[in-house]
Amino acid sequence: MAAVTTPKQNRRRRGSGVTLVYQVLRDEIIDLVLPPGSSIDEIELATRFDMSRTPIREALVRLAAEGLVTTLPNRSSVVSNIDFLNLSAFFDALSLMHRVTTRLAAQHRTDHDLEDIRANQAAFAQAVEAQNALAMIATNRDFHAAIAAAARNTYFETLFNRLLDEGRRILRLYYSSFDDRLPAHYLKEHDHMIDAIAAGDVETADQIASAHADQIVKQIQQLIASDRRQKIPL
Repeated sequence: MAAVTTPKQNRRRRGSGVTLVYQVLRDEIIDLVLPPGSSIDEIELATRFDMSRTPIREALVRLAAEGLVTTLPNRSSVVSNIDFLNLSAFFDALSLMHRVTTRLAAQHRTDHDLEDIRANQAAFAQAVEAQNALAMIATNRDFHAAIAAAARNTYFETLFNRLLDEGRRILRLYYSSFDDRLPAHYLKEHDHMIDAIAAGDVETADQIASAHADQIVKQIQQLIASDRRQKIPL
């Protein structure tokens, strides 16, 4: 006798399909396999993942909410462009949130917060050792998000998480500039940050966070400037 599929099972399967499509497309967009501005064909994706267009569309809605996909007026979708024109403003906001959340974390963190921060740092260290850029991006985001949570200011936390999410493709360029081999002293910056937060040393936490953000910004700016200076064959 054939098994009967209940509506609840159908919802679960569709939810699993949405998650699969979301995760695969998210990684391909962040890894720049799907370049900014490239079109997204729902029919091709439905064929690729062997599912209906409904979970495809739901996954695209999630990606759009994270700023990775843009829905056009004709309801088609494209990979969102990286806003290089406003990159300076983005860096200013990112650097400020690094400093503010780290300062506040040094003031308000709990022992449980420190456990979360250290666990995320351990995961980040493993990703660095494995030279897994996508894992580095994800665990770096979680590390700083844990610090923001320890800051005990929901407005700063929300803004910082948004900036961290929007900056994932920029961070991909950052790791690419090291051929995905992040220098050990940059990994140690996280450890020094944790030490300052654990000690409740607000000023040191601020200085480390500021230096940490500055070196990332400078590295990306140099990368972009270097690309612009490349010789063009005539």
